[in-house]
Amino acid sequence: MFFLTILLFSYPQMSQQIQKTTANGKEMVSNPKLVLVQGTLNVVMEQNVTLSCLSQPGSPPVRYTLFKHNQQVSALNRSDSSPALFTLTISSASDVGEYKCKAEYNNSSGGKYSNSLNFTLIEPISKPVLSSPTSQAKQGQNVTLSCFSENGSLPITYLFFKGTQNISPQKTMQKREAAVISLFINSLSDFGTYKCKAKNSFPNITKYSNGFNFTLAEKFKSTRPSIGLTSTVNAEESENEIIYSEIEPVRPEEEYINFSIIRREEEKGKEARATVYSKVLIRD
Repeated sequence: MFFLTILLFSYPQMSQQIQKTTANGKEMVSNPKLVLVQGTLNVVMEQNVTLSCLSQPGSPPVRYTLFKHNQQVSALNRSDSSPALFTLTISSASDVGEYKCKAEYNNSSGGKYSNSLNFTLIEPISKPVLSSPTSQAKQGQNVTLSCFSENGSLPITYLFFKGTQNISPQKTMQKREAAVISLFINSLSDFGTYKCKAKNSFPNITKYSNGFNFTLAEKFKSTRPSIGLTSTVNAEESENEIIYSEIEPVRPEEEYINFSIIRREEEKGKEARATVYSKVLIRD
């Protein structure tokens, strides 16, 4: 009974040893490991990458074959325990995708496959376009700005500016769509040149948009009063000499004024005439 128990206990171990050897006594290859040793999984055109394939344990010589979507790319024989190194050049979009390697003994059936590595082609972004549904704005109005780069690998990150000042958190778009922000036009300081910039994972490339300006759609109120002024200006070498201008006082809440320019006609018999101009913005 004791001897029989020993045999029953030892049988699984003997079975595992038999399974790990081939008919010619070699140790069977294990599933190899595919590792990226040079480059990145996000690749650009004409980039070189190097893959390492190694099965441990295994008795050399071992044949390693690299596949892309089940199509053989290259094969190497190793007479020692060193890994097989495969160097690829990404020269077209067809070179990216899923890669695996296979380890087997020469002239043997079967073999073991590795894990997979997936390469993704990244493209530089195009110059983004900054736009708005409206080009005019008035006090108290909400407006929107859209920034969109038509080409380039996703995701794309956008950032908005007024002048050189950042005016919003960055927006990362996972889909091919514009980044949109809302603005509230509260004062004249909200007018100026707006821009946006775009970047993706393509190295060392950032693109800036065109400039966008909102135009004034109505008068802005002022907290300081207007005053009446009279001035005299000589306009030499002009057809009609400007004698003086008169600025009419207007309501204190307005920043716009009316003024008239008195012209003296050179021809006899013609009286001096006034030309009235309005909506001239007073600035400090």
